[in-house]
Amino acid sequence: MIDKNLVGCVTLLTMSKTYLIDETLYRYLTSSGSIKYTQYHFRPLPRQSKTADLKLNRDKVLRKVYEIPSLYNQHLATITTTAIQQSLF
Repeated sequence: MIDKNLVGCVTLLTMSKTYLIDETLYRYLTSSGSIKYTQYHFRPLPRQSKTADLKLNRDKVLRKVYEIPSLYNQHLATITTTAIQQSLF
């Protein structure tokens, strides 16, 4: 069984952690919008069943997003001018 912790505060979201949302592994990208209506953007890790980016508001992040501590800083990203290449292992 995977050890997972529910995200307690949206200010603790970082790019170096791996998150579980609806049984799919995601990486946090950024937030956008106003202070009152902030949207949090997540991107699925490679080899996941879902491939589209996900935007969640604060309430959904606090209810649906789990942090996976055992996968901390495990995904690497190589950023070039044309693409981002990620690796989980």
